[in-house]
Amino acid sequence: MFIHCVLFEVKRKEVAKYRKDSLMWASYTSKAKGFISYHTFKRYGYKDQYASVYKWQKKSQHDNFMKKYHDWLVGKSKAKVKVLGYFNLKEIDNLYK
Repeated sequence: MFIHCVLFEVKRKEVAKYRKDSLMWASYTSKAKGFISYHTFKRYGYKDQYASVYKWQKKSQHDNFMKKYHDWLVGKSKAKVKVLGYFNLKEIDNLYK
């Protein structure tokens, strides 16, 4: 499994727009081959920090989606956000209950 996480700074007045934008991104992503799930997180202990997390079967599937849609979706997004970091993670172990 491949996980792509983007950490954002989102000011309070932009949070509703950020969440709406995130769901717009997720709606397009959900139709892509290899997509597993999308999550939005608020970071504990940090003011105005949120993470958008996408799970994919393979990194190549994520890369194909981003190549085709990233710039277009950025153009459609309404919230003013600051990207604090990108994190690409490869699952090596898991335990589900």
